[in-house]
Amino acid sequence: MMEKYLGFVAVSVFLLSCAEAERNNPYDELAVNYIWKSSAEGSSSSVKAGINEPSSSSAPLSSSNVVPSSSSLAAASSSSSRPPSSSSSFVSQNGVVYGTPVDYEGQTYQTVVIGTQTWMAKNLNYNATGSKCYGGVDSNCNTYGRLYDWSTAMGFGSSCNSNTCSSQVQPNHRGVCPPGWHIPSDAEWSTLETAVGGSYTAGTKLKAKSGWNDYNGASGNGTDDYGFSALPGGSGLSGGYFNFVGDLGNWWSATEGYSSFMRCDDDAYYQGLSDKGYLFSVRCVQD
Repeated sequence: MMEKYLGFVAVSVFLLSCAEAERNNPYDELAVNYIWKSSAEGSSSSVKAGINEPSSSSAPLSSSNVVPSSSSLAAASSSSSRPPSSSSSFVSQNGVVYGTPVDYEGQTYQTVVIGTQTWMAKNLNYNATGSKCYGGVDSNCNTYGRLYDWSTAMGFGSSCNSNTCSSQVQPNHRGVCPPGWHIPSDAEWSTLETAVGGSYTAGTKLKAKSGWNDYNGASGNGTDDYGFSALPGGSGLSGGYFNFVGDLGNWWSATEGYSSFMRCDDDAYYQGLSDKGYLFSVRCVQD
């Protein structure tokens, strides 16, 4: 199980694609501004997951930063396909165990059984007040699901983004998930990590087979061994700034302030503390 990070590191970096190999790339472990450190490597470094505070000189987003590639759309289309729902589970030819699909607020979510847990096989796309599509582009919600700050994901008032609200967190806390499903706790994310073989390779095994940017000429895609089909939905701020689509996927935990994340530049899976006001994806797990 991964060691948890217990603090924040504020780093000013530029948004760079994983396709770039420059030594000022925050994803490049040889660069001076490298911002990620895997706890699987035994580091006690703190981490602030997922997004940079914009400076006044930040350039506006280009269409290439907010519009998903055709490979991303293909991955989303593939992940939404589902076996017949007449049975409670279905083992595909590649060994993925599919559960019964869930219909919720006009969306259908395929489910997958991984170890002792049943997960949704794509990010939540429930239009809760305060949630956003990456870059304000509706098609990104269809591809990556919606982005939520922690309070919105949990169904709390916005004050919980700046105040401690851990006493309000219930076991199997539903939040924005459908009935019978909930926001996974940090411990439940760790259970998933263990079930797929540990933090060193969990990222590759859980990432979708397409939709992730390349890094230094190597594919950032995963093998999707379990049908989890994680996509790099990026991050956002409520004021309208967005970063890292194609490079990074972040998912909220019900454990206050914690998130899980995967990157295009390595095989690992990460957990850490994040600012609760950031906009991350939500993936629901069954009660």
